[in-house]
Amino acid sequence: MTVREQVLVSPEEREAFRRRAEVEGVSLSAWLRAAGRERLAEAEEGDRLDSQETLRAFFDACDEREHGREPDWEEHLDVIRKAQRSGEAAS
Repeated sequence: MTVREQVLVSPEEREAFRRRAEVEGVSLSAWLRAAGRERLAEAEEGDRLDSQETLRAFFDACDEREHGREPDWEEHLDVIRKAQRSGEAAS
């Protein structure tokens, strides 16, 4: 079974997509489906940390996103112990 999905794009985007689909010899719908499948495959492939390169890229992205100082392990333990003593969950 197939379903119809409406996608809103600007006239410029539609024309650029249509031209690319024509060059590749497929309909606009087929081209958009293929583009979506490629994005899914890239996302699934990108989720794996199966090499030093992908692991390094993951940590680089974390470093770019996060700011400040990471607490050392003793500071984490202090938070856990205080939460245990108070009967509350640490956040």
